[in-house]
Amino acid sequence: MKALVETIAKALVDHPDDVRVNAVEKERTIVYELSVHPDDMGKIIGRQGRIAKALRSVVIAASVNTDKRVTVEIV
Repeated sequence: MKALVETIAKALVDHPDDVRVNAVEKERTIVYELSVHPDDMGKIIGRQGRIAKALRSVVIAASVNTDKRVTVEIV
């Protein structure tokens, strides 16, 4: 799942080397913290948050088979 978030983010930004994904695992949830170069923040969020929402939707759909809740936070 971490690789999925990283691959999608790297395809969207101008500085793919600065993409970092950190997985924070809690009891029933996994939070993927995505950090990018400051110049690429707008590209990851998108207009009115559309790209960020789509990224979250893809990750949630991919995690259907797991018994944990998965979220993506943009740091």
